[in-house]
Formats: sequence, C-alpha cells, structure tokens
Amino acid sequence: MSDAAVQKPARTAQLPGLSALGPLLALILLVVLGAFLNDNFLSQGNITNVLARSAFIGMIAVGMTFVITSGGLDLSVGSMAAFVAGVMILAMNALLPAMGVGVPLILAGMAVALVVGLLAGLANGLLVTQARIEPFIVTLGTMGIFRSLITWLADGGTISLDFAVRQLYRPVYYSGLFGIAWPILVFAVVAIAGQIAMRHTRFGRYCEAIGSNDKVARYSAVGVDGVRLMTYVLLGLLVGLATIMYVPRLGSASGSTGTLWELEAIAAVIIGGTALKGGYGRVWGTVVGVLILSLIDNILILADLVSPYLNGTIQGVIIVLAVVLQRGKSSA
Repeated sequence: MSDAAVQKPARTAQLPGLSALGPLLALILLVVLGAFLNDNFLSQGNITNVLARSAFIGMIAVGMTFVITSGGLDLSVGSMAAFVAGVMILAMNALLPAMGVGVPLILAGMAVALVVGLLAGLANGLLVTQARIEPFIVTLGTMGIFRSLITWLADGGTISLDFAVRQLYRPVYYSGLFGIAWPILVFAVVAIAGQIAMRHTRFGRYCEAIGSNDKVARYSAVGVDGVRLMTYVLLGLLVGLATIMYVPRLGSASGSTGTLWELEAIAAVIIGGTALKGGYGRVWGTVVGVLILSLIDNILILADLVSPYLNGTIQGVIIVLAVVLQRGKSSA
C-alpha cells in the first residue's frame, strides 16, 4: 500500500488545538515565576547553566520520543549512559600511552561512546523485536545489567579520566560557539533533526503508524520489526552522544552516574504531548518538556522551596498527572 495509507493512523492520533499549547504556556508561566522568585533567574549564567544541563536529557528524550511513539519504552537509558561513560573513559585511559594527549585520543573516545551506545540500543531492540519480550521487561533487565557492569568496572568507586586528557576535553562542555555552549548547540541540532524526521520522513510516519496499530501497519507493508529496532538503535546512539557531551563536565563515571535520567526523559516526552501508548509523537513538545523539568529543578534550588532530594518525587508526580490528563483527553 502507499505511504498515504500509512499516514492516516498518525493523523487521526494527533492532538491539535489547546493541547498543543499547554506545554508552551506552562513553560512561559515557569519563566515568569522564576523571574519573580529570584533576580538571578534570567541572568545569562543561570540560563546557560540550565540549558547546558538540559542538553544531556534532551538528546536522550528526543530518541525516547521515537521509541514511545512506536509503542515501545526504554527504562535503561540512565544506566546505559553510565556504562557508556565508564567504557569510554577506560578506553581513553588505555589508549593514552600509545596515542598521547591530543585530539585523536578525544575522537577515539567519542567513537567508542557512539559504538557502545549503538550496540546497547541494538541489544535492547533485538530482544524486543526478535525475542518478542515486552519492552518494559527487556529494558528493566538491561537497566540492572548496565548499572551492575559500571559498578563492577569501577570496583564500587569511580572511574576517572586522566587529568591531562580531562583538561583537553573540558572545552567540549565548558566552551562553545558565539557564546553558546557546545551541549546546547548539539541538542538544538538533534532536536531539529528529530522534528524533521518525525514530521517529514517515512521513518516518523511509520513510527506513528506502528504505535497506533502495528497489525494495520504490517498489512500496509511496513517493516514493523525493522522500524522498532531502528528506534532503539537511534536511542542508543543519542545516549552515546549525550555521554560524549557529559563526560568532560566531571571527567568521571560511577555507579550513580545517570541516576533517574530515564525518569526525566520519559517525563519530558509525556509532558510534551507524545502519547504514552504510542501512535503520536511530538519532538518539539519533548524539547519543551525537557525545559519545563529543568526550570522546575532550577526554580526549586534558587528559591529553596523544597529539598533537592525530592526532585525525583516531583518528576514522578508530573508523569502521573501527565498520563491522567492524556487519558482524560482521549476519553472526552
């Protein structure tokens, strides 16, 4: 059948009108609230810090949007990021005597991160599509595997990048172009590419069609397993990319690296309007969702309203409320 037949499920699943403006209005209200509560909220330093720290979750959340849109889920991304960071650092330290401190060593480490992320995503995807195991079970299991592996590699402690290499690598996080930090720029490119892929390519249309009804998609000659596999591979690659931007920030990895990143990524996707049951994805909404979560965190810290240790609680409540609102709209 033609692409037009595949497009129909996606179009009927869209949530136009005020529902699309909700996340934007919430973001605007948060900016106004933050400016009211603290004079430093709108300072260049604070905004840059919020955006730079949002970039890691943002890149992962863009990939998560495609996974959830196609009817999948990935709970392992935080543990995967920790594992990728640990392997990347170990590889760079191991290659240091042969390659010396220089750009080639940094590029080699980046390549390792992307390859490990790709393979981790591929493993999740194959278990879902070939072994026919539910995504929740697969990624719950790999979440524990990745977290255990990085803890083992670090021997219960921390894996640290060589000091000289760390100094050379630091500008990847702390420097930028035209005053904009590199993580922010990379996140922007990923978000734009993700939005184009979701709205203007067969891959995006197929993701929505599969999430709406995978049986109908199969009858429409869509390679359901192949598309689903590619969403997990894409997510793994974006986890690797996020790790590349994250490692120069601290220059280390441990068993606690990436804790709750999966919760933040899923929350951002749901807040942004992507249907949790699949069938409709909104990449630009995911970007807004990431910013909303980051601003809430930032406002709570600046205003000292609650303990930062309760951030996970707040994010969990947001996820539950967002799902409740989605169900309310679908039943209306």
